[in-house]
Amino acid sequence: MKTVLDQLRDMTVVVADSGDVTAVKRYQPIDCTTNPSLVLVALSDPASEEMIVAEIEAGRKAGLSAPALTDTLTVAVGARLSGLVPGRVSTEVDARLSFDTDASVARARAILADYAERGVVRERILIKLASTWEGIRAAEILQDEGTDCNLTLLFSMAQAVACADAGAYLISPFVGRITDWYKKAEGVDGYDSLQDPGVNSVRKIYDYYKANGIATVVMGASFRNTGQIKALAGCDNLTISPKLLDELSSEVADLPRALRPGQAHAEPHKPITEAQFRWDMNVDAMATEKLAEGIRDFDADHHKLTQIIAERF
Repeated sequence: MKTVLDQLRDMTVVVADSGDVTAVKRYQPIDCTTNPSLVLVALSDPASEEMIVAEIEAGRKAGLSAPALTDTLTVAVGARLSGLVPGRVSTEVDARLSFDTDASVARARAILADYAERGVVRERILIKLASTWEGIRAAEILQDEGTDCNLTLLFSMAQAVACADAGAYLISPFVGRITDWYKKAEGVDGYDSLQDPGVNSVRKIYDYYKANGIATVVMGASFRNTGQIKALAGCDNLTISPKLLDELSSEVADLPRALRPGQAHAEPHKPITEAQFRWDMNVDAMATEKLAEGIRDFDADHHKLTQIIAERF
């Protein structure tokens, strides 16, 4: 019998939630991702040391500041990963730009230009933006220019509908972070997979998209355990950490398909206005709190990464 991971690959695109070159080589995912948190991990990866040293030296010779070098290093890690996977590399726009549409678009274009100089074409890249109203509008502009986007830090149906309206290529609903919030709010230790709020949020979005013929890819993210992953088997994409990939690759058991496009049922799609989006987010304490927390955390890791680079610089 196949391992659970091999069975999952038969029905879902498996993405590595890692910038660790060693892990990507081992698990051979279709796609992978980078963000400040994952680049921090890459800094301690021996397989990336030569590349990091070379980037820092090149930045020094070019007269780059530590913040500017942080941006180029993120792209350098992504370019390295693009040579290891056949699909896409998601690369994040700075979290501090999450409420500035024009600055987000400008940064995305700069990321693509940096990749182009390294010989990586835009078709291999997904620009990763926070699912704020401004981030979604930036994605709309970029999609019109032919640049595919990954809308991240997604916690609500309001965000999912707005992303669909914008023609986003892919969304990343954060399963584990939703579950974490409800565990704390309800004072419980955990949930059965079928009652898990994070799992059910992705199921609802998946059904809404498929029932309405929305082409945007649904990629479940931020998993806390393999049970959550199994409960979403059949989702378009799932981005999984090396630790959980290892667990799935070690388990031999039958994996039934949980999600199927032909079995999806949902209310008809209705475009969402900015006023409705902001109201729906306002009344959803979980989505509002987790989105703000996620942006703060990514920004904190960006500053930490810049500080480490400055010390090595």
